[in-house]
Amino acid sequence: MSGQAYDSNNIFGKILRGEIPCHRVYEDEDTLAFMDVMPQSPGHLLVVPKAPSRNILDADPAVLSKVIPVVQKLARAAKEAFEADGITVIQFNEPAAGQTVYHLHFHVVPRYEGQPLKPHSGQMENNDVLAANAEKIIGELGN
Repeated sequence: MSGQAYDSNNIFGKILRGEIPCHRVYEDEDTLAFMDVMPQSPGHLLVVPKAPSRNILDADPAVLSKVIPVVQKLARAAKEAFEADGITVIQFNEPAAGQTVYHLHFHVVPRYEGQPLKPHSGQMENNDVLAANAEKIIGELGN
């Protein structure tokens, strides 16, 4: 256990409640996936469970069993949609490990041979680009 209580006022909690907009890619009863507003690569998206979990350390295994297949589905779709050479799936737990938003989330990042990731801070991506990238992945999910 992380020892810290879940705080529902984190940005992903607000997105789940519809208080902050996002570029949705996928949603089901248990999960939501949306574009990362500061992508490290085109097509960088986030997958979050709807259940409140601070991170993987306090997540209910039943929640994990629902979210991981969605991570896999979206990793496959993003790889195809962006003709990526590979996909990096990243998940951080607690500040020492780089976690900055305290709602369990998985980064799904298309990768290309010889291309380093852009920094995950600072400049937010243009909304039109995020919308177009979301549509590419949504289109691939339909296949």
